[in-house]
Amino acid sequence: MAGTAPVATSWLCLEQPGPWGRDALLQSHLDPELGNRLASLAAANGVRIQLIRRTGRHPDLGADFPRTVYLAHTTPGASWLRRVELTDPAQLLDLDLEGISSGEHGGWGEPCADPVLLVCTNGRRDRCCALRGRELLDRFTERHQGQLWETTHTGGHRFAPTGVVLPTGYSYARLTPHAVDAVLSDTAAGKVTTTHCRGRSALSQPAQVAELAVREATGERAEESLLVRAETSGEVVLEHLDGRSWRVPVEEVPLSPPRPNSCGKQAVEPSARLAGRISRLR
Repeated sequence: MAGTAPVATSWLCLEQPGPWGRDALLQSHLDPELGNRLASLAAANGVRIQLIRRTGRHPDLGADFPRTVYLAHTTPGASWLRRVELTDPAQLLDLDLEGISSGEHGGWGEPCADPVLLVCTNGRRDRCCALRGRELLDRFTERHQGQLWETTHTGGHRFAPTGVVLPTGYSYARLTPHAVDAVLSDTAAGKVTTTHCRGRSALSQPAQVAELAVREATGERAEESLLVRAETSGEVVLEHLDGRSWRVPVEEVPLSPPRPNSCGKQAVEPSARLAGRISRLR
């Protein structure tokens, strides 16, 4: 599962209760014209948009209600998470998404002291996410209040239940209640939970593989300790804040036997990115 996290340096998460369709921004009770404009702006600036809902029952509350919005930047060494409540989601059209994608929030919202975990429950996209994601969240009625949210498609639904923790952008697969507890407590302490981890969203997928391989080899868990210094086809160079560095070859290999890449789909021959032998440079 390493190297399968969605690639995005910045995330915009908009609360939208009620049903979600396969393309949730255009197929929910959010104004589809607004959804289309937000999607276009976000795509042009490298920002990923997610719809989110509170866990449990989420009836449609109409148009005018306080919506929670999260904005996150996930680049190593410069990650942040901010929150605001607004009643008119059209206000998001005024955001400087170009600046946000480069890490500048411009004072928007308030900083969040606690991390949040978004668990995919978009059943119209993949029914396993709805079944397994909601079953997982049902276990947390008394824990992590305000830190757990349902979210729309994040990719990798064959690994359901899946989740993304903000502000770091690490993605997780086949989550269990114990893993949820670990991810939230470790992130709050500035550490990375490497078990069940798919990679950090601010990195390319080969770099996700390389970073997790170095963490496994060294035992390093500080979330902002490793930076990508160089990346070419088939190779990633990582540097630690203490000056150590490593070269990691990464190759894509076919997997067998064939298997579905999504719940209920036909079996196909998948591939995976794997790290080779790590070389210490310094």
